[in-house]
Amino acid sequence: MSQETTAAAELRAIINKWKDVEGSLVMMLHSVQDKLGYVPRETAMVISKETGIPLAKIYEVLTFYHFFKLNPPAKCQIAVCTGTACYLKGAPELLKEIEKCTGVKEGESSPDGKYSVAGLRCIGCCGLSPVISINGKIHGQVKPSQIKAILAEAEKAEVSHE
Repeated sequence: MSQETTAAAELRAIINKWKDVEGSLVMMLHSVQDKLGYVPRETAMVISKETGIPLAKIYEVLTFYHFFKLNPPAKCQIAVCTGTACYLKGAPELLKEIEKCTGVKEGESSPDGKYSVAGLRCIGCCGLSPVISINGKIHGQVKPSQIKAILAEAEKAEVSHE
């Protein structure tokens, strides 16, 4: 089975699971995002066609809830804890250094899809502050001078997973 056929079959299974359950649009969209990392426009159009839910209503839900992503996730997803402990121990400087190294500001993604940078209110690792997370891997007691090496390590790991 080709990858495209597999993706279509997975989407059909998601739609079939939820289409007859009243008020299940959010769950359907969660399922799609769990599989793809975001909800592509083409997928929203298929959901609309198959369920009879107007595309405008689907986009109303997708844009209302901040959890949903309309674009593919970046290969290198960088999150900087900006909670009190991390903020006081240097999170703003880490964000500046990340922007300097990647060209990406907090809350944005690079046009090539390589990096995204997010500030999070608390990662829950206050004893390790300041903390950053790259693709889910936690780095604690980070200094701005370490950012370039941490990013290089993350890129190397990403290449070995491809």
